[in-house]
Amino acid sequence: MRYSPVIIRLALGVIFFAHGAQKVLGWWGGSGFSGTIALFAKNGMPASLTVLVMVGEFFGGLGVLVGALTRLAALGPAIVMTGAIFTVHLKDGFFMNWFCQPDRGHGIEYNLALLAMALSLVLTGAGPLSIDALRSGKRRTRD
Repeated sequence: MRYSPVIIRLALGVIFFAHGAQKVLGWWGGSGFSGTIALFAKNGMPASLTVLVMVGEFFGGLGVLVGALTRLAALGPAIVMTGAIFTVHLKDGFFMNWFCQPDRGHGIEYNLALLAMALSLVLTGAGPLSIDALRSGKRRTRD
């Protein structure tokens, strides 16, 4: 059985579902739906795009986590990370701001890793132990 996509899927799904739940539901210290729209608006993001980011993170993360329509669901996180790279992080270079230096944001390295994980799932699918595998009757795969 090929479990590599499962490992990537579970990690990526947890990360994006958690971040999406912060934005949509206000869980884990997040600002919730209206708070996220207000926060993104302060940074120049239109409300319609903010809602798309929240949908991509929350529902994309959930779909990836359980392995349902995984190739499609993984597009949400991939698009969100591409947008984050070009609109927020690219100006700060490659590396994260590990020492939290003031007046400096994080570079693209984390976003790039998440983007690569999402794109790998777009290409490979969910793998075993997923709703997709149950629906297709392919519980076991050989590699």
